[in-house]
Amino acid sequence: MIKVFCFRPKTGHSLRSQRVLHLSLALASAITLSLWLGCSSGSSSPQRMPQRAADSLETPTASKSPKSLYTYVFHQEVTLGNYFDVLDRLVRWLDSLTPYPLTEHLLVHANPWLIDTLAQTDYYHRMARGEFVFDARNLVVIRPGDALRIPDEATAHQLQQRLDSLWLDLNIPEYRLRVMCGRDTLFSVLTRIGQNKRRFQQIPGRVEDLRTRTGRGHIVRINRAPTYFVDPHTGRRLYTTRRDDGRRTRMPQIPWIETEINGVRHGQMLHPTTNPASLGKASSNGCIGYSEADAWRVYYHAPLGTPIVIRYDVDVPQANGDTLRLRDIYGLRRKKHPK
Repeated sequence: MIKVFCFRPKTGHSLRSQRVLHLSLALASAITLSLWLGCSSGSSSPQRMPQRAADSLETPTASKSPKSLYTYVFHQEVTLGNYFDVLDRLVRWLDSLTPYPLTEHLLVHANPWLIDTLAQTDYYHRMARGEFVFDARNLVVIRPGDALRIPDEATAHQLQQRLDSLWLDLNIPEYRLRVMCGRDTLFSVLTRIGQNKRRFQQIPGRVEDLRTRTGRGHIVRINRAPTYFVDPHTGRRLYTTRRDDGRRTRMPQIPWIETEINGVRHGQMLHPTTNPASLGKASSNGCIGYSEADAWRVYYHAPLGTPIVIRYDVDVPQANGDTLRLRDIYGLRRKKHPK
């Protein structure tokens, strides 16, 4: 039974409406959630966390293990194919109970084991264990007994402040995307960037510069369920992809992130590549690609509105005071400083 009277309701309710709300939630929650989500919530006494969840709570997303209002325990498995549907319904329900606005990103940062689990759906991680996966949507990412901690108000405020401080930094010649929190680098991922060429593309119907554009902007759109990829050169929809090992699989269901740079949407996306052999190269059609595992990590550190800086710095200062000179991929330095 879920004892919702221990939660402080959101402001704006009269005393009588608060009592009605509490009684309604108490009566409906146990029945509704079991039918709606196939899961049930924890009781007023904290339930034991599964070892996988407990071991991964100390991460860069918080200085301490998140304190909980209560623990939510899943009773049915969740696959990658219905992960977002289940999570959305869960967030909407829990948001009616928490004394603060609850979002998907906030909930996941309070339970970072989810990011680690999603990262393990990477095709190449599975292949390294001898497991060929044609359709990742069938992979189980949440099992019965897995638990989510619902953070208390103070912890939620701390996590939200951290989320609000996130921004992305990409240095094109370095092939490196950094996830920043203020001035601190949380982590960085190897990327591929746009080719140094111009080519006709069917979708816009013109010759396009394929180089990744520099500038400042932010995240304006996220596609959480990309079921196919459109070849920009031919306009053809692609539902499968050929991997580096020559095998063909369905396109991965991992979020694509769209940027707006210098006030313009160029269609320059951040998204996973199914061919990690292309990382560290100028091999894309302008988009910024990274591995499937890294795609999950970036997604949960780049909610809508997250600032992004894309720069072209060939000379990179090092911690020891030296300067590392990178390869001038696009020849921009030579144009600025002709011999």
